[in-house]
Amino acid sequence: MALFGGLLGQYQKRRLLFTVEESNNNKGGNNKVNPWLESMRASSPTRITPNNNNNQDDSNNNPSWIVGHPSALKMFDEIIWNSKGKQVVVFLDYDGTLSPIVADPEKAFMTKKMRAILKDIARLFPTAIVTGRCIDKVYDFVRLGEVYYAGSHGMDIKGPTKSRNHQKGNNNEALVLFQPASQFLPMINEVYKILVEKMKAIPGAKVENNKFCLSVHFRCVEEKCWSALAEQVNSVLKEYPKLKLTHGRKVIEIRPTIKWDKGKAIEFLLESLGYANSTSVFPIYIGDDRTDEDAFKVLRSKGQGIGILVSQIQKETKAIYTLHDPLEVGQFLRRLADWKKKQVLAIHPPQIVDL
Repeated sequence: MALFGGLLGQYQKRRLLFTVEESNNNKGGNNKVNPWLESMRASSPTRITPNNNNNQDDSNNNPSWIVGHPSALKMFDEIIWNSKGKQVVVFLDYDGTLSPIVADPEKAFMTKKMRAILKDIARLFPTAIVTGRCIDKVYDFVRLGEVYYAGSHGMDIKGPTKSRNHQKGNNNEALVLFQPASQFLPMINEVYKILVEKMKAIPGAKVENNKFCLSVHFRCVEEKCWSALAEQVNSVLKEYPKLKLTHGRKVIEIRPTIKWDKGKAIEFLLESLGYANSTSVFPIYIGDDRTDEDAFKVLRSKGQGIGILVSQIQKETKAIYTLHDPLEVGQFLRRLADWKKKQVLAIHPPQIVDL
């Protein structure tokens, strides 16, 4: 892929990157703690596990929710029909989508089967992993050179290291590099060191440095300690008005206050591939987290492609379809790959050579 220097210049000229949002969101002292707790609870629902005797699909309790967000597996033929004549581009979150949510984020490995499916997908379609993780960490998990990696919620984007022919009108191979928040690195590293010390007082808390953002994991923190954790994070964040806080599933994310998120990241990638405002592209974004909603919103607003929420519970979403868990994600991706292979064979059947 070609290095997107020209596009980078265009984005900078549009002043999309370093427009700092209102810093008032980070002010207010301890009166922020209660709203934070509410957000922590809302974004961290009890997760259904296979070993749970009450393991029933929560969406079954609300038929109207099912109608509004049907299974992507059940509606696979409809999805394929809508994509006819268009270039499918696949975007995937990592944690909770390609890998299960686990207590220790350092052990969020995807299965060998999922890696094989993902490798197939990346060979057939332009494919990107868009995650809150830093690129180095998610690459350690995935280890596929055919994939685009958008780490730190899209603030660190690199392209495939292996030859691809997906970019519209350009088959040159090179490394994509896009880092709209590089000026915040010293501040992020400074806050990381402070939070590591602060979280020593909270049993089970873990701080992860994702290069351009920080994650405070409380998956292993007892709920009675969540208030203390929120107070500690608040005490740090109020001193850094250029950083903002968002919530994910049992994680607090600390990011620069620039107008950049997973939605902006997929817009950049689509433009980089030559599909900006194109009617000949069909993006498929699959994710399970609140931060993925930014991507779902972009696809909805553009009327391009579909969003697929990975969830076993009802939640407000801009996604059109749903999948229950990484297992179903794998099944969907396998069907997508098999469909594409059949399509290719139909257009280019194998030649029979007489000996």
